[in-house]
Amino acid sequence: MIDILLVDDHPSVMAGTKFMLEQEGDMVVALAQTPEKALELARLYHYDVMLVDLHMPGMNGIDLAKQILAIVPEAVILIYTGFEFTNHFNLMVEAGISGFVLKTANKDQLVTAVRCALRGEVVLPLSLIKQVRRTSAQTPVTAGSSEPGVVTGREYDILKQIARGKSNKEIAEKIHVSQRSLEYSLTNLFQKLGVKFRIEAAVKAKTLGLLSDSDFSSSVNS
Repeated sequence: MIDILLVDDHPSVMAGTKFMLEQEGDMVVALAQTPEKALELARLYHYDVMLVDLHMPGMNGIDLAKQILAIVPEAVILIYTGFEFTNHFNLMVEAGISGFVLKTANKDQLVTAVRCALRGEVVLPLSLIKQVRRTSAQTPVTAGSSEPGVVTGREYDILKQIARGKSNKEIAEKIHVSQRSLEYSLTNLFQKLGVKFRIEAAVKAKTLGLLSDSDFSSSVNS
């Protein structure tokens, strides 16, 4: 029997996904509606595959996956999303996630994704491959561009620190780089996002789904 943990804050999505998977007969789906519940279950039980929603209140799916993998290094995790995910590609690879599954996937596609992940195969929608290939073939993004580049793990960490209202000095200390190196990283990040200022970068990242409301301090939100 294949044990699956589904982490999602939408009851209708959870019910529909559970029904599709359990129709297979050899799959059993446990449910977690919050990141906290998912972490609790990951500590207590073994799951063959975990399907984790990308956007949840309090913590996004990639950060949750990192925490789960810190507890269970051999965990097989698929990000389950209905949103734009091109800008999360590098973050997924660096986190050790096994792939993405779209919430628009039909039963056969969903089941195939789970079985592929179990075999150690990376699961990526064709639309993502085309988008990443197109992005990598383009020249560097300039300010004002409508197509941001793919954000790296370090850039993601920088964005989270900006959203928390940290100064450049504090961010440099947090990620263990010099302030000059941070300034270079900020310049590249601003070019990718098509912005000129720190707060613009954080707001653009939120628009793209890289950051959520919980990532922002009250002073930045106000």
